[in-house]
Amino acid sequence: MIEFQPVRGDAASTLVEQVVAAVRRAIERRALPPGAMLPSIRAFASVHRVSVHTVARAYGRLALDGWLTARPRLGYRVARPRPPRAAPAVCRPAALDTQWRLCETHADSPPRLSPGCGWLPDDWLNQDGLRAALRHISRQPMRRMAHYGHPLGYAPLRAHIAARLGERGIAVDAQRVLLTQGATQGLDIVVRTLLRPGDTMAVEQPCYANLFPILRLAQVRAVPVPRGAAGLDCVALERVARLHRPRLLFINTALHNPTGTSLEAANAAEVLALAARHDFHIVEDDVSRELLDGWSPSLAGLDGAWRVIYLGGYSKSIAPSLRVGYMVAHDALLRVCARSKMLSGLTGPETMERLVHHVLLEGRHAAHTARLRDRLAGAHEQIEALLDAHGFEICARPRAGLFLWARPAGRRAGLGADALARMAADAGIWLTPGSLFDIGGKDLPWLRFNVAYSQDPELWRFLREAGAAGGT
Repeated sequence: MIEFQPVRGDAASTLVEQVVAAVRRAIERRALPPGAMLPSIRAFASVHRVSVHTVARAYGRLALDGWLTARPRLGYRVARPRPPRAAPAVCRPAALDTQWRLCETHADSPPRLSPGCGWLPDDWLNQDGLRAALRHISRQPMRRMAHYGHPLGYAPLRAHIAARLGERGIAVDAQRVLLTQGATQGLDIVVRTLLRPGDTMAVEQPCYANLFPILRLAQVRAVPVPRGAAGLDCVALERVARLHRPRLLFINTALHNPTGTSLEAANAAEVLALAARHDFHIVEDDVSRELLDGWSPSLAGLDGAWRVIYLGGYSKSIAPSLRVGYMVAHDALLRVCARSKMLSGLTGPETMERLVHHVLLEGRHAAHTARLRDRLAGAHEQIEALLDAHGFEICARPRAGLFLWARPAGRRAGLGADALARMAADAGIWLTPGSLFDIGGKDLPWLRFNVAYSQDPELWRFLREAGAAGGT
């Protein structure tokens, strides 16, 4: 019933993945019809000369993914198909703005293709590490899991973060680390704590899109500072500092979202000098640092996390659903931010914090991120070649992180990115236009491409048919 010949030492897949693939093939071609009983774990292992542990993990994964059902002492059966659910209504917004991007793309009817999204595909995640962590958490005594956690967050995870930051040159102890529900909550806490209605914050242009609604809710004025390949335009930053006296500057240092660029050392030093001269704090968003293959300056490392408020998280390297991030700041400011966190949402989700801690310690996270960096570098090379072949201008070629920032060139340059994104939405494709990264929503010609989601030929066929790309 199940055709399986293990291939040991196969670099492309583990034995667990090979068993999973063999069972899925048998189910798909109806060699194992719905309701059919699978061989016991020991029987499968004996016949195919693999370990019981390998088969147990493969069967468990198939059950989690809905291919099999399991009952205690009765073994595993092929899952019966569920009756189809009614398709949810699809929202067609008047404008593909940040509200649509934050809400509708995470709802019941996501686009068929998502080259504009900001996260990794499911099969690029450390699935084995996550599953092992979930099993570990499920075995913990309930008394450890049922109560509110510490206001600063789960202490062992904070200690681990402090140690890892020390390796990057950011010398802090665990008392200067505040856990948050993703780096975005950390950003919201900083805005709530340090700014008042009518205050000014300097932001990059283009800028991380989720910052804009946070500032609007807080009634804070945002003033843009152009961002180039080397970093911020410091002449423009000094002019903004003199004219508008911002209290904060927001900056994405490594693998900037959306352009993929990273600050150069001279630019980082000049930004810090301007902050000291004009007395403003810097919010350093560094959530993609683990995806960077090589060194890039950290403002918090150069500053000792004194004037700089450092934000990090694990949505890019572990999984976006875990919603575990962190903030680093000087002691007095961190205590005030911890009070803001408690007032707005009490403590954090300690179960998720424990989960992340276990993945970092026991889930071979370093090996996973190394493989992830290699895979992303290959995807960058592939998507760069496609963009070049289709006549796009690429802002920078970082060969790391998730994003490439590109625009149609030549005779196709007149096609607006907003109009193109609306056409793509009607075709079930999510493109992210430059207007989402502009504080005024200006229709910029640029598009953000997530290299991990941009290989599908249907995307490039759409771009050619829409008149935004050449090539064949």
